[in-house]
Parts: sequence; C-alpha cells; structure tokens
Amino acid sequence: MLHAWRRKADGRERAVLVNLFHFSFTVSDIEASVHFYRDILGLKLVHRMVHDQPYTSRQVGFENALLKVALFTIEGFPPTPSGHLLELIEYVNPPGEPLDAATNRPGAAHMAFQVDDIHAEYERMKALGVRFKSEPVHITAGRNKGGWTVYFLDPDGITLEMVQPARDFTEMAEGPDNK
Repeated sequence: MLHAWRRKADGRERAVLVNLFHFSFTVSDIEASVHFYRDILGLKLVHRMVHDQPYTSRQVGFENALLKVALFTIEGFPPTPSGHLLELIEYVNPPGEPLDAATNRPGAAHMAFQVDDIHAEYERMKALGVRFKSEPVHITAGRNKGGWTVYFLDPDGITLEMVQPARDFTEMAEGPDNK
C-alpha cells in the first residue's frame, strides 16, 4: 500500500507523515517505570516484551542490544496504528547513563496529559511522592488561556505535564487564533 503514503503537493508526489505511531522514553528501571505510569498515572499497560533480535541491534545501533519494553495507552484514547501511545524502553545491554533532561536543553522532550481536575490530581500525586516543578499554574495567555498546567517528573526525571483546559478543544479546530 505504498500509495497510501504518498500525497500530491505542489504537483509533485512526496512522502508524508500520516499518523502518530507512538512516543517513547528511555528509562533506567522498567519495573519502577511500569509502576509509575500504570499505578500512579493510570495508563493502561498494553504489552510487555524483551527485544533482543538481530534487527533490534541494527535499529538502535548497538551490538547485542537487549531491551525491556512496556507499551501503554490511555483508556478511551483514539487507537494509534500500533495499538499503544507510549513506549518505555530499558536498555539492559548496553546500559545507558542518565542525562540532564532539563526542559531548556535541546533534545529534551515532555509529554502532556489532559486532566479534569488538576488540583485534585496534584494533591493525590504529591501524596504519593511524585516530584513537581511547581504547584498548578493558571494559564493567562495564548490558546490555553484560562486553563491550568503543571510540570512533574517521572522516576528518571523525565518531565511530564498535566493540563486542565479551560474549554472544549473542538472550538480550537476553527483556526490558530487566541480565542
């Protein structure tokens, strides 16, 4: 179905991105991460596996690679082609070194989750020992004006975000203005 990956643009055919397949973070301890993402955040664990096939080493660029992988989705989230939204990977071989994942560093990433009551989730997660960068912050400008946001950290210091929108996002489909 190669034609499904082609679109006409300016009279020429070119490959385009057609969907989000999944998002991935590398973690130091898959068990601690599964506990955090499943038991604290409430993501649904879809599948666990070990990758040690020859293609895995070629793909990741490390000889004799051995990866522990956990795949998650969000209950009720539209399915992705892969059946999961988030992939967590622990490199057993070769093990990696932690990096500074501060949000101002090029290459740093974060993932944002929408919540209905950011203040209640903040208190619940704080009581469970989750580290936050601040208390929930009121958004005073831009497309999310009137909503709330807060950054927090997973067990490896990966930045995650909770957002409580001020309104239904279907309104935003109308255009890029700051309604």
